[in-house]
Amino acid sequence: MHKHQHLLPIFVALCAAFALIDEVDGEYLIGVGSYDMTGPTAGVNMMGYANIDQNTAGIHFRLRARTFIVAESSQGARFAFVNLDAGMASQLVTIKVLQRLKTRFGDLYTQENLAISGTHTHAGPAGYLQYVVYSVTSLGFINQTFDAIVTAIEQSIIQAHNNLKPGSILLNTGDVENAGINRSPSAYLFNPPEERARYTTNVDTTMTLLKLLDSASNRSIGAFSWFATHGTSMSRENRLISGDNKGAAARFFEDWFTFSNNSLSTRNTKFSTIQNISTLRNKAQKIKATGGKPCGKTTSQGFKVRKNDGSRFVGAFCQSNVGDVTPNVLGAFCTDTGKPCDFNHSSCNGNDQLCVGRGPGYPDEILSTKIIGERQFEKAMELFSSATNPLSGKIDYRHTCPAAVGAGFAAGTTDGPGVFGFQQGDTEINEMWKRLRDLLKEPSQYQVDCQKPKPVLLSTGEMFVPYAWAPAILPIQILRLGNFVILSVPGEFTTMAGRRLREAVKETLINNGNGEFDNETHVVMAGLTNTYSQYIATFEEYKQQRYEAASTLYGPHTLSAYIQEFKKLAKAMATGEQLGGTGLSPPDLSSVQLSLLQDPLGDSPPPGKRFGDMLQDVAQPKGGSFKKGDKPSATFWSANPRYDLLIEGTFAVVEMLQGERWVPVYDDDDFCLYFKWNVTVDNGSLYGLATIEWEVPEDAASGVYRLRHFGSSKKTKDSPNEFFTGASSAFTVS
Repeated sequence: MHKHQHLLPIFVALCAAFALIDEVDGEYLIGVGSYDMTGPTAGVNMMGYANIDQNTAGIHFRLRARTFIVAESSQGARFAFVNLDAGMASQLVTIKVLQRLKTRFGDLYTQENLAISGTHTHAGPAGYLQYVVYSVTSLGFINQTFDAIVTAIEQSIIQAHNNLKPGSILLNTGDVENAGINRSPSAYLFNPPEERARYTTNVDTTMTLLKLLDSASNRSIGAFSWFATHGTSMSRENRLISGDNKGAAARFFEDWFTFSNNSLSTRNTKFSTIQNISTLRNKAQKIKATGGKPCGKTTSQGFKVRKNDGSRFVGAFCQSNVGDVTPNVLGAFCTDTGKPCDFNHSSCNGNDQLCVGRGPGYPDEILSTKIIGERQFEKAMELFSSATNPLSGKIDYRHTCPAAVGAGFAAGTTDGPGVFGFQQGDTEINEMWKRLRDLLKEPSQYQVDCQKPKPVLLSTGEMFVPYAWAPAILPIQILRLGNFVILSVPGEFTTMAGRRLREAVKETLINNGNGEFDNETHVVMAGLTNTYSQYIATFEEYKQQRYEAASTLYGPHTLSAYIQEFKKLAKAMATGEQLGGTGLSPPDLSSVQLSLLQDPLGDSPPPGKRFGDMLQDVAQPKGGSFKKGDKPSATFWSANPRYDLLIEGTFAVVEMLQGERWVPVYDDDDFCLYFKWNVTVDNGSLYGLATIEWEVPEDAASGVYRLRHFGSSKKTKDSPNEFFTGASSAFTVS
């Protein structure tokens, strides 16, 4: 059975939807864009788990910035929403993107109408946030990560802007089953019983989807959805760059749309050949590895399966009030006993490091990522195919602050345990940690009193050496598209905190909107947007001091402050009032950033070898052919992939022989293909190795294949980067 055969009714419904959607004149101008933002793939710390040992060592699939723009006219009101396959947005990224956009577009896109939101994957490169507390484990700021993200956002916005055309937008909502559970259920129970009684679950299960339709062709150009679940299907031990479950959902969605739209059941259908397998084997045996050869900087782009010409369908899976929601839906268990963890502290006999959440594919984290991604993808397909509710009405927007981290922060969560000696719910700090804390900065009595019952582990809001440790000015924003409203929040709201904020905003809009807003107004929360300030728990949840509460930087009344400020924005939007500036703007700390990251290793191949030569060719299987699910692999002598990121290119390709021509059918943006990099020591010298591993999919066509690698050597003062490629011997799949 094809892996998505159970979705056939949805496929049929989608085809019918293409044909039967009523012709509608474009209510808006709409445009979408997408661009590769995959950062350094070797030796760079990953953002999310704060694990100093978790450094990149290859790619599972690439990271992208995905944008949609909606405008009332060519120069009329508009906003741009960017979804990043990143841990979170960054204040400095936002600042630099706006500077670039101003150079190109003037005042068309500003901090008022641009939202940049992260999916919260924990498997992307770190080093792109400007505050110290978020760059400790990455050894400071990493320009290569930062530049890749800023450029991708800029280019995706340019694409979307250039693609603007008359169109309409349809809205749909539905519940996603078993894609997230509450990882701090004991804290949730601190919320008032009468409030909890209003909800059937302790997480939000609603997915909200926008379907963007081109009026001229009456076909969809993209879809953006919002749903809350953490990007922690990939564990703190993972070393491969990955968009985690939301990135996976986007890849499945975009591929499904593209291939179904082209009447292809799989990408390989057109390459299928009716030949005797023994004939194919004989042909494959004659085709040997190519050896390393020079190529051009952009050569690998020509081997991409999905070439980015700016016209591709864009499907984005955005984050929401994700604070206490984990994709590890089997629950949290003790690694030593196999029993469930302590309910209140998520520890095992007092040891938080033994308490780890399990995803639906346990113990296979990649399978868990795939399953949670598919659950979001399948619901999005259902909503996409059945969407009939067109949005109409005006486009509008409104935009308008010391911090401390508590002991529960160091305990980590069931998704990624933290430092030994801490538990979630800790309200005391032992003397050793107090002394270490005070070496950095002893908190003022004001902070101690203000943060109670949180014990102040790091008084980040009072720490300014070598520069600010945490943000003190936080932008918040509301975007309006008719009766659809997006709340751009710079952090991770817990489930109940998010519910309270959405309700407060909706009530304010209805009460002040003179009939423009009603109970059908849809309010969604875009988490981790424009900057990052960690968590926002409710006042009641704050009392227990689990991870989310301990990571609520600004104390027990943080949520109340957000509700107060968002209600001001909502009232101004409802009444048409233009708010004056506060006189505050986030600082640009780019000039004071520090970086302690080592230069790349692996500058040259061993004597007598060239980059792209084989160390280990594909091992031919018993029986002569690989089967579906097998994992042929090859290892090449290679330079460090940090020498060039091959943006919109690929480090790895699976080629299929079609006649006398090799055709790329999978690349390093595919879920089934893995690019892995490491170093080996020979006679005291370090050499780089690139391994390409292909898990043969169920829908792969029988035929002759080979694995190809691309890379770039070190740039020197006297010569530019030298790009190279090499291919393995051929093999067959039956």
